[in-house]
Amino acid sequence: MMSGGVLGESPRRAGRGTFLRILVAWAGDVSPNLGVRALGRGSADLLHSVWPDAEIEFMDFGARPSALPWGRARSLVRERVTGRAGMMEWLRGFDLLWDTRSGDSFADIYGIDRHAKMSLVHEFAVQAGVPAVMAPQTIGPFGTRRGRWLGRRNLRRSKLVFGRDPISADAASGLGRPVDATATDLVFGIAQPAPGPQRDVLLNVSGLLWRASDHVDHEGYRSSVRAIVDGLLAEGREVTLLPHVLDSRDPDNDVPVSHELQAEYDGRIGLHVPADLDDARTAIAGANLVIGARMHACLNALSTGTPAIAMAYSRKFRPLLSALDWPHVVSLAEEAEVSAAVLAAAAEPDLADRATQTQAAGQRLLATIPPRLEAIR
Repeated sequence: MMSGGVLGESPRRAGRGTFLRILVAWAGDVSPNLGVRALGRGSADLLHSVWPDAEIEFMDFGARPSALPWGRARSLVRERVTGRAGMMEWLRGFDLLWDTRSGDSFADIYGIDRHAKMSLVHEFAVQAGVPAVMAPQTIGPFGTRRGRWLGRRNLRRSKLVFGRDPISADAASGLGRPVDATATDLVFGIAQPAPGPQRDVLLNVSGLLWRASDHVDHEGYRSSVRAIVDGLLAEGREVTLLPHVLDSRDPDNDVPVSHELQAEYDGRIGLHVPADLDDARTAIAGANLVIGARMHACLNALSTGTPAIAMAYSRKFRPLLSALDWPHVVSLAEEAEVSAAVLAAAAEPDLADRATQTQAAGQRLLATIPPRLEAIR
């Protein structure tokens, strides 16, 4: 389905001098996943720092334009042939594609169908003559031949490519298209929030990992979470649960398990369900420590100068945080005693000072992007 004229065309676009309409793909401001919202906010802030008057439109699975029939990958290919929904005309209305891939979906670990749909939107935007930029993100892993082929094609068709960690940069080079810069996550470009009410430990429990999945042993994850709560309470620390994927029809959201755990502990732990991204960042900025299995819960923390201990379920965590000189990553798959490792990290004496240094490092790394964007206008 990926051969022939559909993928062979690449019309040239007339230059406009500046980018007036920018499509930010796979991020936004309405997703229940606050990580996706952080990518949307960080993208908009960074792009407006280069083009202050640009009109930005978000596109995501929760906000699908009618011109993009991506029920299945083949639906996009059919639309490319028939043009019934007006996909190509709609894409031609933009001057730049800023492709975030939800931060970590430029890979086939979430299924080849998701990877294919995202890759086809990128491909057809380029065919429409729209310059495409791969925003700072995790690149790979690609475990299938088809996944690697799609990744290689998107990279080579991109005007600029930014990795958010050195391993991603290596993955891009391995596919034949080195990154233009290794930066960091877009969350470090969001304005600093005012700290909310003071809390001790905010614990983010992932609904994705709480249920059976291919990512981790969910029973082991559940046991580790309970052992962490028990250990913190035994040390006299205050624990407040913080969902980072809000309630929705998606069963992988964090809210139900948070309510379940609070009830299980019979009022001995608190619960703060944020209303939106700003509410979450305000709560995080007022905390002493965040412990989380959602990577953007941890990144939201570090970007506000709040220490975070990441409970990593994939390879996206450690390379990014290591590049920021933040060592507190506990692998759910590799660590023999997850709870003990998390509790030991939580007792480190210099967490606050080191988090402030990491915050500054993230801001410096992200500042490498605007000059490169300015060069393509």
